[in-house]
Amino acid sequence: MVDRNLIASLQIDDSEAEQMLADAMGPQAVKGEMTWLAEDQMGDLKPGSILKGKIIGRVGPDFLVEVGLKSEGVLPRDEFSDPDAVEIGDVVEVLLEAIEVEGGVVQISKRKADRIRGWERIIEKAHEGDTIDGKVMRKIKGGLLVDIGVPVFLPASQVDVRRPADIGEYIGRTIRAKIIKIDQARRNIVVSRRKLIEEERAEKRKKLLETLKEGDIVKGTVKNIADFGAFIDLGGIDGLLHITDMSWGRINHPSEMVQIDQQIEVRVLKIDREKEKFALGLKQKEDSPWQDIEVKYPVNTRVKGLVTNIVSYGAFVKLEDGVEGLVHISEMSWTRRINHPSELVSVGQEVEVVVLDVNKDKQEISLGMKQTEVNPWEIMAQKYPPGTVVEGKVRNLTSYGAFIEIEPGIDGLLHVSDISWTKKLTHPNEVVKKGDAIHCVVLEVDQEKQRISLGLKQMSQDPWLEAIPAHYQPGMIVKGKVTKITNFGVFVELEEDLEGLLHISELADHKVENPEDIVKVGQDLEVKILRVDVEDRKIGLSLKRAQWTAEGDGAAGEASAPGTPASGSPAPGSPASGASAAGAASGRKGQANLGGGLGDAGNLGTDKITFGPSGTK
Repeated sequence: MVDRNLIASLQIDDSEAEQMLADAMGPQAVKGEMTWLAEDQMGDLKPGSILKGKIIGRVGPDFLVEVGLKSEGVLPRDEFSDPDAVEIGDVVEVLLEAIEVEGGVVQISKRKADRIRGWERIIEKAHEGDTIDGKVMRKIKGGLLVDIGVPVFLPASQVDVRRPADIGEYIGRTIRAKIIKIDQARRNIVVSRRKLIEEERAEKRKKLLETLKEGDIVKGTVKNIADFGAFIDLGGIDGLLHITDMSWGRINHPSEMVQIDQQIEVRVLKIDREKEKFALGLKQKEDSPWQDIEVKYPVNTRVKGLVTNIVSYGAFVKLEDGVEGLVHISEMSWTRRINHPSELVSVGQEVEVVVLDVNKDKQEISLGMKQTEVNPWEIMAQKYPPGTVVEGKVRNLTSYGAFIEIEPGIDGLLHVSDISWTKKLTHPNEVVKKGDAIHCVVLEVDQEKQRISLGLKQMSQDPWLEAIPAHYQPGMIVKGKVTKITNFGVFVELEEDLEGLLHISELADHKVENPEDIVKVGQDLEVKILRVDVEDRKIGLSLKRAQWTAEGDGAAGEASAPGTPASGSPAPGSPASGASAAGAASGRKGQANLGGGLGDAGNLGTDKITFGPSGTK
C-alpha cells in the first residue's frame, strides 16, 4: 500500500522524478516511446523494438551482433557487465535504435534492452510497499540513484532516520529499501530506506517492550553523546545512559567513557513502557564500592587519598575508585584562617585524612585534615585558666565585640559588654582600634566550641561595688553637664563615663512638657543626688531639689541680716518672729549638710574621682 502522506512530504512531482531518471533510462525509455517484439515478430524490424541478436564476431574490442534479415550491429564492450565472459554464438537481447538502409547496419543497445526488461519484471513482480535490495549507483540532485534492476530514486530525506551529513558515503553500497511509489506511465519508482528502518525499529521496539525487564543485561550501540549522558540503540529503541550511571568514580564528560558507534553492554535500570523510555546503567554491572563502606572506612580511621577536585567550600579526596570524601574548609586547620582550600591543597596532591562521618545512603564521607594533628584547643583551658592576663592584638572589629589574637591562629572575643564598667558603648571602636595591642583578662575557655572569652573592664575593680557608692551619696549636690535629652528626662555626665538621669518630673516645680524648655545639651548644672542604685547601676538626679536647697540658703542669709526682714515674714517683735529666725537658722544648717558634708571645699563634682585597678580614688 502506497504511503500518500510520505510521498507528499517528499515534495517531488512526477516531472522531477522523470527528469532525475532520464540520465539512467534514456529519453526514449522515459517518454514511453519504445515497444518490443515477441519471438513471432522478430522479422518486423522497427526502431524501438527489442530483438534477439547473436554474437557472430568481434570488431576490435567490441562485439558484432546479427539481429536477422542480414542486419548486423556493433555492441560496445562496456555494454556487458563481464565482457571477458562473452563468447561467439551467445544470444543477447538488444534494443533497435536506428536502421541505416543503404548498408543494412543497425544501431543497437544491450544496456537499454536490459533496462526495459528490468522495468517489465519490476512492474510484473514489485508493488508499492514491497521491500527490495539495490546497489547505490551515484548521487543525483535531491538524493541517490539506486539500481534494483532498473534505476530508482532514493530521496536524501529517506536515506536514514537521521539524515547523514553526506549521502555520497552510500555510493557503492547495497541497501534494502521500501517501494513507496510506482508510476507505470512515466516509468519511475521512488524508494525509502528510512521507512523500512522505522518499520523494523517499531517491530523490534515492540518486541523489546514485551521481553525486556529491569535488571537485564543487554547489548547496544552508542548513537549519540550529550553533556548529560549517551543514547544507546538497543535495536529498535534508544535508552539513556546518564553520566551519573556510567562510573562509580568521577567523570567530567560522557565521552571519557563511551564513543559513537561503540558496542557496549548495559544494565536496564528502569522501563517506562507507556512512554517507551529505558534508563540504562554501565556502572551497575559491577558491585557498588559503597556496599560495605562502613566496614572499609570506620569513623576515626586515618587514611591517605588523592585530591581530585577543589571548590570554595572544601576539597574532594579520592580514597579508591568510585569513593570520594569531602574535606570541608572548616576541617582543614585548627588555627589557620583559610579563605580558599587551594591555600593548603592542590589537585593531584596526596593527603592524609581522618574519617569523620559515613553516610552510605547518600554515598557521602566527611573527612578531616586537621584531625591528623594535635588539637591546640585541648590544652587551651590549662594554658589560659580564667583570670589569666594576656596581651594580644586587635585583629578584627564587629558590632558585638573585638577579636584579639593572643597567639597565632588563636583568637579571643572581647565582647562589647566587657569593655567598660560605666561607659555605654554602641561599638567597640569607641575604645579600641584594629591593630591595637591591649591587655585583657581570660574570662572563660570553651574547648568544645573553641572559644575564649576576654574582658577589658575586668582589669580593674567594678566601681559600682565601692567607689561610686562611696563618692556619690543621696542628698549630695553635684555638678554635671547635659549630654542627652529625651522625652522622659535628661542625662547628665557627672564625670567621664559616668552619667545620671534627671527625670522630667525633677526638672522644675511646674509640669514640664518639653525638657528642652528648661535645659540644653552642653549646659552645666548643679543637681541633687536622689538615689544610687548599685544593682541596676543607675544614679537618680533632681534639678528642682538642688534649686530648693540654693534658695533655702539665700533666704536664711537674708533673715540673719539686722534690720532687713525677709519678704512676707512677720514684723519685728511679733510672736512669730523669733520662731522664724530659729527656723531659718535650722534650715541653713540642714541645707549645708545636703552639700555632702564638704563644708568650704564645695560640692562633689568639682573634684572628679578616678578608678584604678583597685577601684579606689
